[in-house]
Amino acid sequence: MSEEKKENKNVSVFARSEISLESDPLEEIFALNLGDFISEHLISDELVQKISRTSVNKLESLKNQLKELIAIYSIDNTLKILGFSSKEDYIIYNAIAKTIKQMLEIDACHVFLSKENAMGLNTTKNDLLLVGSSLNFNDDIYEAEIGYKFDDESYVSYSFNNKKEVEIKDCSNDNDFKPVLLLNEDKVKYYLAVPMYNNMEKVGVIVVENYTKKNLSDEFIELLTVTARLFATSMSLEKLTEETNKLINLEDVTVSQLQNNRAELTALIGDLSSEQQWFVEDLAKAVDAKSNFKNNYSHDVADLAREISTTLGLNEKTKDLIYYAALLRNIGKITLPEELFNKKEKLSKEDWEKLQNHPNVGVSILMSINFLSEVVPYITYHKERWDGAGEPEGLKGMSIPLGSRIIAIADAYSAMTSDRTYRNALSKEKALEILEAESGTKWDPDIVKVLVDLKR
Repeated sequence: MSEEKKENKNVSVFARSEISLESDPLEEIFALNLGDFISEHLISDELVQKISRTSVNKLESLKNQLKELIAIYSIDNTLKILGFSSKEDYIIYNAIAKTIKQMLEIDACHVFLSKENAMGLNTTKNDLLLVGSSLNFNDDIYEAEIGYKFDDESYVSYSFNNKKEVEIKDCSNDNDFKPVLLLNEDKVKYYLAVPMYNNMEKVGVIVVENYTKKNLSDEFIELLTVTARLFATSMSLEKLTEETNKLINLEDVTVSQLQNNRAELTALIGDLSSEQQWFVEDLAKAVDAKSNFKNNYSHDVADLAREISTTLGLNEKTKDLIYYAALLRNIGKITLPEELFNKKEKLSKEDWEKLQNHPNVGVSILMSINFLSEVVPYITYHKERWDGAGEPEGLKGMSIPLGSRIIAIADAYSAMTSDRTYRNALSKEKALEILEAESGTKWDPDIVKVLVDLKR
């Protein structure tokens, strides 16, 4: 391999742009940074060439760049939270509310959007509209036109206008809380409103409620906060791609207009990329908190999995997917009762069934979070064994995905060297001894050898 190729190997393909469009300083910024925003598997050589090539017609070049971005972040490829799509029926909002209710173990969740974002429901007199709820309504909830004016003295309006969370730990002692009877809010004791916003706009508010007093942990509040921001950014990105698509088809569009849209589009993509990572990390923290694991246990497993992956010489995209899969390998636990993880006594048959099925619950959640769908196989099969005696399908040897084999060993080592409610942590030496003894039966022997070399 030539020295030039070696030097370029770990550089974004966009940073290898040969020539930028002359007299356009933003062009070089676009070329240098776009690779940080877009997943490697979505980058084609054709796209690189389109961005790299000097174009006589600057307007056409900008249009081509924007068309490529729109194609990448189309309705099918957009990295969306919880499968959200404004093109789908509004029942998707009910599914989102029910998912949040399940994750946080609260009694109700409601999603409010501003009128301009509630497409198809904007004939109401309200400024903030109820578009989704975890409650089961007998009638069409949209016919009731539940919502608020911006200037209402409501916690939803306040949260939206000020981009601030509102947490009421005992609504029975709060004279400012005005319950909506159609939402069963006369029963509410605990109330939390979280604004959905990003750097460009305010979108709506997510409300979670409990009918008995409750203290949501910091981990769960942070998870809801980043979910709200990710939701908002995804919506903004989708709207902007639609606006940009219309703009590039206008006959009288100017270079300046296209450059402004390109700047906004790349900024939103960058924000979305960061928020995705925060979402995954906060989701892992919430799982650890619910499972009574030590702080950062999932991160320790993920870091070790990445270390093993690096030693094996895997590419950056694969290492990232394995890292995320390791963080979220126990995501199903977030949908199970917290007391199940606090038990020191013998678990009942029903308890065992819940625990044994939790990877399936987790996979279902991950499948509905589109940008995480690629980690699903690694999570699904991380309980398989090298000898074929594992679960869920009894895969054997090399038929088990490599990422799953790496995560299984990283998880086993981290678990053995961590304290549990029922035992103290094992020493590093003892844990490695056990892994070596089970190499070739439970674990991939090559990966065990890599771990032993790293830890001894």
